[in-house]
Amino acid sequence: LAGVPSEPSLNGEYGTPAQMNVDLKGRDLLTLQNYTADELKYLLWMASDLKQRIKHKGEYLPLMQGKSLAMIFEKRSTRTRLSAETGFALLGGHASFLTTQDIHLGTNESLIDTTRVLSSMTNAILARVYNHNDLDLMAKEATIPIINGLSDLYHPLQILADYLTLQEHYGGLQGLTMAWIGDGNNVLHSFMVSAAKLGMHLRIATPRGFEPDLRITKITEQNSKEYGTRLLLTRDPLEAADSANVLVTDTWISMGQEEEKKERLKAFQGYQITMQTAKSAASNWTFLHCLPRKPEEVDDEVFYSPQSLVFQEAENRKWTIMAVMVSLLTDYSPQLQKPTF
Repeated sequence: LAGVPSEPSLNGEYGTPAQMNVDLKGRDLLTLQNYTADELKYLLWMASDLKQRIKHKGEYLPLMQGKSLAMIFEKRSTRTRLSAETGFALLGGHASFLTTQDIHLGTNESLIDTTRVLSSMTNAILARVYNHNDLDLMAKEATIPIINGLSDLYHPLQILADYLTLQEHYGGLQGLTMAWIGDGNNVLHSFMVSAAKLGMHLRIATPRGFEPDLRITKITEQNSKEYGTRLLLTRDPLEAADSANVLVTDTWISMGQEEEKKERLKAFQGYQITMQTAKSAASNWTFLHCLPRKPEEVDDEVFYSPQSLVFQEAENRKWTIMAVMVSLLTDYSPQLQKPTF
């Protein structure tokens, strides 16, 4: 796209955390619904700052020196694990990767006891779990920040990376229209509870029986009304794609749903994103997918096209998770100009 910056636009207004009235130190990150518009923008500003200073300027920022991160993973992962481990190490900290095979979680030791032990030995817990209620319980029992690395309800770290990617590409988020074509899952839920706060419109197409959680839909409707954005829910992928700037999908079969594969593949017929879908979108359309991707969700022509931002999106998982760690665990403030949002 001619004239569109591939890296963060730093021509926006100057700002300071104090001016944004943001202080995230000690907070949990369970869902983006609990974060205000300014707090979301601050996290994206922090991610942009760290990426510029460390990747592009070659600076060394040991902001996590002497700190440790406990990583509890009930579900396997590529991007969440690598982004957290490499990002925390790049900042001078130490991350400990713990699966249910490594610790006594939920078998010989209760979640409450494990949380209290980890609170005494580490500075934060990143948990990737099946049941979101487990994160709520951990947050209640912990004396350190709890970070949602994925749950059945939300995937906030992924959506922060998506927003950073779009901010880098378009130079801002305000006014963009996102079309979600696929399952009403945790990734969609995180878009739904946050997009309006950043001035983004949502057009959502899901098959019958695979709609987003009704409680989250109600929150989204309230947010859309409060922030003056548009919201569409439909079963027609082409209607969702109409004039959209961003086409987004995700896996149709999440971990733990393998037994539903045959039923799901049948239900999602006609939901594959193709260049035919893109013809309905805006002329400056882009494509996002949190990965791993399967061809039935999006064809190769779109996935490997110049409009596809999926690998920039994957890299940004690292910079946004680093921004979360720095914001929740330190007093560091972004040093570079605040990007335009």
